[in-house]
Amino acid sequence: MGQENSFEDSPSALIDQSTLPTAPQLKGGRPRLKDGAVSPAATELTPSLQPLMAPPSLALPDQKQQVSIHELRPLTLEDALLLAEVNSPILKAAASRVEQAKSSLRASISSWYPTVDLSASGLPEYFKSYSFQNPDFVSGVTTPAVTNPLTGQVIRPARERDGENERYGREWRVNASLQVSWDIINPRRVPQIAAARDRYEQARDSYAIALRDLRLVTSTDYFNLQEADEGVRIGQASVRASLVSLRDARARFNAGVNTKLEVLEAETQLARDRNILTSKLGQQDTARRLLASKLDLPQDITPTAATPARPLGSWEPSLQESIVAAFNFREELDSLLLDISIGNSEANASLAAVQPVLSFVNTSSTSRREGQSGKTSLGEIDMDDYAWSVENSTALRATWRLFDGGRARAEYRRFKQAAEESTYRFARTRDSIRLEVEQSFFGLRTAVQNIQTTASEVLSSRESLRLSQLRVQAGVSTQREVVNNQRDLTNAELRYAGAIRDYNTSLAQLRRRTGLDALVSCSNPVLPSIKPDDTETSIPIEPTALKTVCPAMVMSTAPTGSADSVRALW
Repeated sequence: MGQENSFEDSPSALIDQSTLPTAPQLKGGRPRLKDGAVSPAATELTPSLQPLMAPPSLALPDQKQQVSIHELRPLTLEDALLLAEVNSPILKAAASRVEQAKSSLRASISSWYPTVDLSASGLPEYFKSYSFQNPDFVSGVTTPAVTNPLTGQVIRPARERDGENERYGREWRVNASLQVSWDIINPRRVPQIAAARDRYEQARDSYAIALRDLRLVTSTDYFNLQEADEGVRIGQASVRASLVSLRDARARFNAGVNTKLEVLEAETQLARDRNILTSKLGQQDTARRLLASKLDLPQDITPTAATPARPLGSWEPSLQESIVAAFNFREELDSLLLDISIGNSEANASLAAVQPVLSFVNTSSTSRREGQSGKTSLGEIDMDDYAWSVENSTALRATWRLFDGGRARAEYRRFKQAAEESTYRFARTRDSIRLEVEQSFFGLRTAVQNIQTTASEVLSSRESLRLSQLRVQAGVSTQREVVNNQRDLTNAELRYAGAIRDYNTSLAQLRRRTGLDALVSCSNPVLPSIKPDDTETSIPIEPTALKTVCPAMVMSTAPTGSADSVRALW
């Protein structure tokens, strides 16, 4: 009634959606994973779990003895989570992708620094040459006359001889060059570094997502294994009870106080219970191996549940608080914001293709040769002859592509459109995150009610079975009543085990989907010495506070005549 009056008093209870804050305002345009937002994964196993270390990644058994199960290892939920965090290849791959993105970021940052290149054409280089020219095209060589400078007498007259048409050369050469280049102005540098940094943050977000998903999947598989173990226990108890009922029915039939129909009914119930037990044993084997694959255990070990199924605790935050926490802590939304930032950075980098680049270049080179070339014979070559040179040049170089056919502008539009697409995916992910939280919360609320109703059903069915057995023994009832009550008890116990599984799974989903760890653990109940008064209440029709499944908390929050201290959760 109070809620209806509040709606009647306000002219419009709807919120103007245009006044809602935007994600960049709350998280920033380039959000970073906060330190401590996710509890870090374990890196080492306890001494008792050391034998369960994962086998080498490339190990591959090739003999049947290597895959035969030699040990059933009981594990608690904490042990399973620890093994998953240390052994999981999925988490190791996510960590490797973070390191890859970090290396890529370092590579992009290196564009701020100059590059130094050293090149050498020979260390050393041996050069040998021979050349031949057509003699018809070789001009003659004239040797001038030699005269006595005192008397003027000709000592040797001038002579003319044919030119040499063959040349020989032999040298050792060493050439080295050192070039220093630095981009003073490079429009592509800043957006590329920004995109690499955002991809690194995305990799960190992906690792956090993989870690959260791994914990959720491991917990879910462990809860399924607990339910399978409970199903096997229920099936075994049902088969034992059916065997006792069949034995009693045959004894009464042989004594003449029973009919063949009651014996057949007992045999039918035994067959049903054996079928249930067979199915639960198969589910147990599957659940064990499924958990083993998630934990990446050694090939010859199968895990079992060391603890029976029980409620893990009570969820404290309300539905609205859970939704807001999911919006604040879910890395999927941060990753989409980084996608928008990456698209904008890539768009700016594409425009840099038609913008000027100014570089500073300094080149130093040196060369040395020993030997001679162009000699008329090999004997004329003197290897002691050498030459050595050093050169240095300094320059500013500018490059500017004035026209590229519109390629840079087209790439700019493409990346901008990709950034706009990421905004639409952000809206879709936001809605799906809220739906996931609501589904988990509603499933938790349903599981609480189911635990209470199925627990009452188990107690009632157990008492009904006991009374029907006494009635049959007293001769005032038939075996059909025992069979029906026994079947009702089996189904009630199975539904109770399923309700416990659903409750714990919903709790694990809420912890994963909200980023909160707001569980109040169930403490051991303090039972009174006298039977408490019956405080049964009618089935609630209007929304009420989320009830707890912890026995101690139920007693501590029982109504005492004062106002209800349990805060409404929706």
